[in-house]
Amino acid sequence: MRRRALLSDEMPTELLEDVYEIPVRERGEATYRVYLFDVGTPTLVDAGFEDTVDVVRDACDDLGVAPERLVVTHGDGDHVGGLPGLAAEFDLETYVPEGTDLPGGTAADHRYGDRDEIGDFEAVHLPGHSADMHALVDESHDLAVLGDGVFGSDSRGLPPGYFVLPTAYYSDDLNAADESLERLLDYEFEAGLVFHGSNVTEGARDKLDRFVNFANKS
Repeated sequence: MRRRALLSDEMPTELLEDVYEIPVRERGEATYRVYLFDVGTPTLVDAGFEDTVDVVRDACDDLGVAPERLVVTHGDGDHVGGLPGLAAEFDLETYVPEGTDLPGGTAADHRYGDRDEIGDFEAVHLPGHSADMHALVDESHDLAVLGDGVFGSDSRGLPPGYFVLPTAYYSDDLNAADESLERLLDYEFEAGLVFHGSNVTEGARDKLDRFVNFANKS
C-alpha cells in the first residue's frame, strides 16, 4: 500500500529488545510515533492520529506482531485519534485514563488511574501537560514510557540524550508538569521513551533526577 505524503516513510525500529518505535507522521523536523511491545501480551502504547491507522497496521504486519492490547497515555489527538480504527483492526482490549475524552463517543474497555497496573506497567499520573497525562513504568524491563510528561531535548534544538519539559504552548499548566516529574523518581528505569524528540535509552532515570533536582534547588 502506498502511504500518503503526510505520513512517515520511516520503518519501525527496535529500540530495545522486543520494544519497537513506529513513526506515524512527520511534520517538518518533528516525528510523531507510537510504541509496540512484544513482551507478554503484545501491546501498543498510544494510537497515533485518526488517519495513521494504516501506518500502524502495516508496521505491525511487517514485524509479524499482532497487538492484543492498547494503552493510551492521555487524550491529545496524536495519542488517541487512532484508537477506534486500531481497536477495530486488531480487536484490541483498550485501557484509557480516567477523564480522557475519546473520539466519536468511543468506549474504552478499561479506565485506569494513578498506580494502577496494566500487565507489566504501572501507571503514574503526571498532571500538567494535560490533566489526564500518565507515564507507564515497567521496572521489570527497566523502562518507562513517559508520554508527554517530557520531550526529548532535541525537540527544542538542544543536543539529544536528555529531557526537557513540553512547552507552555502545548501544556495546560507548565508548573504542574514540572512538579509532577518528581513522582517518577520513586521508580528505577534505564530507558525513557518519549513521543516527541529523541529517546533516552541509557541512564534515563538519573538524567531525569538531575533535571528535577537541579543545582541550588531549595
